Amino acid sequence: MIKKINKILLKKNKSKIVCLTAYSKSIAKILDKYVDIVLVGDSMANVLYGHKNTHKISLENIIQHTLSVKLGIKKSLLVVDMPKGSYNNFKSAEKNAKLIIKKTKCDAIKIENYKNNHRIINLLTKKKIPVMGHIGYTPQFKKKFKLEGKTKRESDKLLKEAKLIEEAGAFSIVIECLSPTSAKLITNKLSIPTIGIGSSSHCDGQVLVTDDMLGISGFYPKFVKKYVNLNRIIEKAVEKYTKDVKQNKFPSLINFLNGSKRRK
Repeated sequence: MIKKINKILLKKNKSKIVCLTAYSKSIAKILDKYVDIVLVGDSMANVLYGHKNTHKISLENIIQHTLSVKLGIKKSLLVVDMPKGSYNNFKSAEKNAKLIIKKTKCDAIKIENYKNNHRIINLLTKKKIPVMGHIGYTPQFKKKFKLEGKTKRESDKLLKEAKLIEEAGAFSIVIECLSPTSAKLITNKLSIPTIGIGSSSHCDGQVLVTDDMLGISGFYPKFVKKYVNLNRIIEKAVEKYTKDVKQNKFPSLINFLNGSKRRK
């Protein structure tokens, strides 16, 4: 855990940090070959469960998906979102953070900033619980999806939030939907890495929802680059399978086991 976190810290101002989300072993296994951080995000509420926001994901949901993701991880830092309502106060934050780490063996948890959440981060880090912060657009607490830090006043406020999170002991911070100017300012002023999402290339690293960049989520804000239209590829495969079944082309003799290896 500590070695992996130190590797992330050492990347500050040296090499870009790559982060993507995963909710299952199969995806995590692919990501682990290339990324530095795998995030089990509460974005699963939208991506997997079809909710309009991230609010309805439970601690149990997060833990179960993390258990699956953990099976596919060998080298990447595994970070887990603490769901909304699981860190309302010091007592619940400590209890639930410890539960997530104990059950999943993840490397760190992530907390979105709201009011005085830096104090909760400070409590957790004092208990030797590694924490990733999150400022800007925080889906658990803000309804409107908009760019922040466009004015000097906004930018200074965001910098203050970021500094409080750093001082609280967080090892890194996600900055979401910030103006390039604000993202650059915060990245330059902090000694811990910034992981951007919709916040320009000035950040120390980048994170995207994997399903967005693969083109299968149906949600593509401006800051997302679709690297493939996997939705169409899956459609074509399902169409071909359906055709083969209806025309009695599948299964053929070659598809029977005949002593071949079973899935493990």
